[in-house]
Amino acid sequence: MNQSIKIFCDSLINSLNEIPEERSLILNRLAKSIHAGIQKDGNAKIIYICTHNSRRSHFGQIWAKVAASYFGIENVETFSGGTEVTAFNSNAIEALRKQGFEITKDDSNESNPIYHVNYGGKDQIRCFSKVYNDSENPTKNFIAVMTCSDAEANCPFIPNVSARIGVTYEDPKKFDGTTMQSEKYLERSEQIALESLYVFSKLKNI
Repeated sequence: MNQSIKIFCDSLINSLNEIPEERSLILNRLAKSIHAGIQKDGNAKIIYICTHNSRRSHFGQIWAKVAASYFGIENVETFSGGTEVTAFNSNAIEALRKQGFEITKDDSNESNPIYHVNYGGKDQIRCFSKVYNDSENPTKNFIAVMTCSDAEANCPFIPNVSARIGVTYEDPKKFDGTTMQSEKYLERSEQIALESLYVFSKLKNI
């Protein structure tokens, strides 16, 4: 993990106990599901799902992997998907860059490029917009984390999941084109980072 991201994660650790109890109950359920996956299958696969797979679901995929690495939790794979295909949003990418990630772009698909999100050394995550049941994602024994209420409503059934958990976040998209755009994308990424760190900190004590 690169130093910038480690320092950023270090700065959030003291805020873990500030997460409201109602929210922590949901996150505790996710931690237990991840632990159960590792115990049962030897690893845990998590798909973060949002309607467009462009902002919050990518934040979830990336920060969950970073949080697992931060706490030394092995055998965790993270993915993302949506109910429709768009593209990894440029404002979300810019927020992640500001928080320490090195991100490179593969221009082979101009409308939906593949991005390589590096968080240290050879540690990187391949990101692009896709539907949740894309061939890139696992098809059974995975945890579905619903990051937006629209995806929760529009995905009434996802087959072969080991758990389905609604961990919804406010969409920073509503601030696109405003003076608060950068602030709100950073805020949402930080919230998802904090809650991902909370989840994986709990795995140490299960």
